[in-house]
Amino acid sequence: MKKDIEAKLIDKNTKPTSMRILVYDFLSTQEAALSLSEIENHFDNADRTTIYRTLKTFEEKGIVHSIQENTTTKYRLCDDGCNEKTHKDRHLHFYCKICKQTTCREDISFPENIQTDFRIDEIRLFAKGICENCLESLQ
Repeated sequence: MKKDIEAKLIDKNTKPTSMRILVYDFLSTQEAALSLSEIENHFDNADRTTIYRTLKTFEEKGIVHSIQENTTTKYRLCDDGCNEKTHKDRHLHFYCKICKQTTCREDISFPENIQTDFRIDEIRLFAKGICENCLESLQ
């Protein structure tokens, strides 16, 4: 697994340091987007600044995308198609008001090949509601 992560980081022009490998590995096991604090809480002795710099490097290199949720930024691994120049983050980010998780809903997306007279660099689709798991538990 470590070799796979190293190869992915190298493929994204990112030096595979120990912390970067650990953060990538942790994020790859998560279903929901996580804040810096949530990621930091997973690592006992890691420096907050190092984790923050790792996430910013990952964002710049197209490894993670950030989701602005009120005053908090959350992070989720990108698809392999993202890179330094283009984030293919054209799907809905959904925040559940009950379980407080933000998930990427790739089943709801904005088409990539729309003909316009302008260039779209970034799209932020964000919705709040109740996820299917929480809805089910309410019934």
